[in-house]
Amino acid sequence: MIIKKESEVPDVLIEKEGIKNVKRKILIGPDDGSHNIIMRHFQVLSRGHTPFHSHGFEHVVKIENGRGAVVDENGVENIVTQGQSLLIEANKKHQFKNPFNEPFEFICIIINPEKVN
Repeated sequence: MIIKKESEVPDVLIEKEGIKNVKRKILIGPDDGSHNIIMRHFQVLSRGHTPFHSHGFEHVVKIENGRGAVVDENGVENIVTQGQSLLIEANKKHQFKNPFNEPFEFICIIINPEKVN
């Protein structure tokens, strides 16, 4: 069994094309012995966003703090707030944005992309 405290996991500012002002923590992942699933914590800072993208696996998201926008495959922005949960289906384009002044934080659980055929 692995037990970790979120405050002890380092966060990393993601610096990739299409991403702005986003930090990520790998709460549980392959380095912990979880070879099939990965639990991540994202913090989207003010005016930040993830890329508008899709991938071949579904993932679940729980909004932990603040509020933000989730853009669906049609480009529609849906405002989400703390306590809400989402299912992002496989191969559906999506994006997380923070048009607000306070940080927008969520937990995202995915299958390990290396396990996807």
